[in-house]
Amino acid sequence: MLKRFKIPLITIFSILFIDQFIKIYIKLHYPLGEVGKLGDWCIIHFTENPGMAFGFEFGGDFGKLALSIFRILACVAGVFYIRHITKKREHWGFVLSVSLILAGAMGNILDSAFYGLIFDKGTMFNPEFNEYLPYDGIANFSSNGYAPTMYGCVVDMFYFPIVNGHFPSWFPIWGGEDFQFFRPIFNFADASISGGVIIIILFQKKFSKKTEAVEDENRNSTEPENRSDATLNTNSQ
Repeated sequence: MLKRFKIPLITIFSILFIDQFIKIYIKLHYPLGEVGKLGDWCIIHFTENPGMAFGFEFGGDFGKLALSIFRILACVAGVFYIRHITKKREHWGFVLSVSLILAGAMGNILDSAFYGLIFDKGTMFNPEFNEYLPYDGIANFSSNGYAPTMYGCVVDMFYFPIVNGHFPSWFPIWGGEDFQFFRPIFNFADASISGGVIIIILFQKKFSKKTEAVEDENRNSTEPENRSDATLNTNSQ
């Protein structure tokens, strides 16, 4: 039984292990801010994201809770969907891609659900100033925590400002402003989600051909049974 689900199980547990190892290591050993640099385009920049993926924020405390609940429901649906496509013998690449997306979503859920409970410091929301305040120093494990469950911050660290430039003055909307690609700071879980989506987009036709082939095979295997049943009915009459 488990052999059939080998690809999703190995993928999900591997992504979760790598993602959580990186996040906890960064969180326990470094302060917020830039902590490492490989050239001008590859930077390790420790930040804590209270909102959505790639450093985007969403709707304050209510948005944070709504997003966490949505992620959990999406993950539950994802588990059932992987079970469905595995039983249907979909292309292994498609199963792998969906598993990458699910694993990434689960990795960020773990941050929101537990990091606020097990760490003593983090990016905490100050209602008086209506903003998230960073902390100084190195985070440590604590029984007190800094936020209730589902309100913890997602740890991001990868920053790739690959291209830096300046829009000419005649350029619409952004004329005269600086631009940077790629600006968002993300984590391994975000990369897993993006990788899964990109693979599906690039190989969608190949995956669909496999699905059609399996459906044809199933259809052909049931046709002889239908013909034999029809023959038996005719003979009985």
